[in-house]
Amino acid sequence: METRIVSGRQRDEEQSLEQSVRPRRLAEYIGQDQIKESLSIAIRAAQERGEPLDHVLFYGPPGLGKTTLAGIIAAEMGVNLRITTGPAIERPGDLVSILTNLRPGDVLFIDEIHRLNRLVEEVLYPAMEDFAVDIVIGKGPSARSMRLTLPRFTLVGATTRLALLTSPLRDRFGAIYRLDFYPVEALVQILDRAAQIFHIDLTPDGAREIARRSRGTPRIALRLLRRVRDYAQVRANGQITQHVAQEALRLLAIDAQGLDEVDRHILRTIIEKFDGGPVGIQTLAAATSEEIDTIMDVYEPYLLQLGFIQRTPRGRIATRRAYSHLGIPYPAEREAVQAALFALDNEREGADPEQ
Repeated sequence: METRIVSGRQRDEEQSLEQSVRPRRLAEYIGQDQIKESLSIAIRAAQERGEPLDHVLFYGPPGLGKTTLAGIIAAEMGVNLRITTGPAIERPGDLVSILTNLRPGDVLFIDEIHRLNRLVEEVLYPAMEDFAVDIVIGKGPSARSMRLTLPRFTLVGATTRLALLTSPLRDRFGAIYRLDFYPVEALVQILDRAAQIFHIDLTPDGAREIARRSRGTPRIALRLLRRVRDYAQVRANGQITQHVAQEALRLLAIDAQGLDEVDRHILRTIIEKFDGGPVGIQTLAAATSEEIDTIMDVYEPYLLQLGFIQRTPRGRIATRRAYSHLGIPYPAEREAVQAALFALDNEREGADPEQ
């Protein structure tokens, strides 16, 4: 997953590059207009009251700007930002150490918060509600509990799997925001801004071509920009036009819809091995040699967004659009089969589309 150029996951070598183009203020942030407006109001209200911002949870596919928004919140509030991840906090003591080192008003950002250990999560409950943690000193009959008061802080959580968050944790966030895929126009603005920072000769039609193939994800758009820049430097005198972008992305096997070989392999597997579906997620994972979570977190969201697959209680189905995109004739009998399947599914109650 990490080696795919169209993966929304951040690579280690990209941290410094992303930091250089990451906006610092809400006014610089492009896209997610509704979230920006809501955050702007909440931040101003908190500042006028002289209080920390309510705890905030961002969820959505990777690469859409959750970490960036956490940094912007800290900058707008004029406080420090402390960043960690759910898997990195292995024991309750690790979280207590982080919390007790926060300053009043600080923002604590926990990425992949759905992967927190349950014992660690229980420590987080009183910290979020009462700004205090209970620690046990000693062992056995002599053990005693002591409550430590914490400075008032803002917890910003980020997750790609909202459903995996426990209800008690989710309910303790004052605001929950879903980040959507970006429209092409917003990605063009992001690419133009990055091109100015990196001193890249990017034409408007070149930016639009890259944006169209970026899967609605800024991180992917910036990654493609760097790859196309390399191609332009070697074969096109450094200027990125629409034609140059098309040729560079063709070499990277990224088609006009932003799909790569893995995406097309998943679609072909559903169509050719399972007659267009439905096929269960576990069977599909085994047939494509991919992890179930990888398919659900990385591949499916964009394929669903394009309307190339449908997720039903019986499994995944390839749509007419998927057939057309791959150049495969759509069987006439599929219409009747899908209509019958949907009729049966509608009769089932409590069906789980994740299976």
